[in-house]
Amino acid sequence: MIRNKFNTVIAIICGCLVASSLSAATIPAGTTLTVSTASSISSQDPVGRTFAAHIDQDVAVKGTVVLRAGTKAFGKIRSSRANPRKSEPLSLELTSISVNGRNVAVKTNGFQPASPTTTGRQAQYGHTAGTLVISPGTKMQFQLVQAATL
Repeated sequence: MIRNKFNTVIAIICGCLVASSLSAATIPAGTTLTVSTASSISSQDPVGRTFAAHIDQDVAVKGTVVLRAGTKAFGKIRSSRANPRKSEPLSLELTSISVNGRNVAVKTNGFQPASPTTTGRQAQYGHTAGTLVISPGTKMQFQLVQAATL
């Protein structure tokens, strides 16, 4: 009797492990993720500030959709003009995607939105004129630089 219960518990655990490994999907490096921003982002925001976005298009691997449009994604500001001593163009990266209630870390290339115009002197020193603001709903494309296992 106890042996039968023990065997049943082991069988259930093994079944769960097999099921979880079958549902795990890997998105290969080089895959493009298109997202829409959930809030505004400014070139004056500090480096490291996080932002929320949503996957804009389904992501499929070998014909199977592994990320649905609307899935939450999160990123951070890689560089900005917030520090006047080290003023760089705004650059963003995705850092995680929310899958089944847990955040999965991702590593993407940097995305640099179109910069405002520059004056000759500002261009010489790598500065831009004005503040760049990305509105909510703006679409951006990031590429995975490492495979992501969901």
